[in-house]
Amino acid sequence: MDIISLIIFLVVGALIGWLAGIIVKGRGLGVVGNTVVGIIGAVLGGFVFSLLGIITGGFLGSVVMATIGAIILLFVIGAIKKA
Repeated sequence: MDIISLIIFLVVGALIGWLAGIIVKGRGLGVVGNTVVGIIGAVLGGFVFSLLGIITGGFLGSVVMATIGAIILLFVIGAIKKA
């Protein structure tokens, strides 16, 4: 992975984390928090979608999958914090 790919990966992760934070909490989580949530959400979304047999194609499908994964992650974190 070259430096440009890494920067794009981190920026897209941050945007996905920010979007998930807005949807779930009504605000972002900061640059680092958004990036971490976006990247972990992408992995979680890929895992969940593969379990369900859903195949996403292209950039938009990947963004939707990662956003759904990030939303699931934030809901799980919120449930653990409340317990």
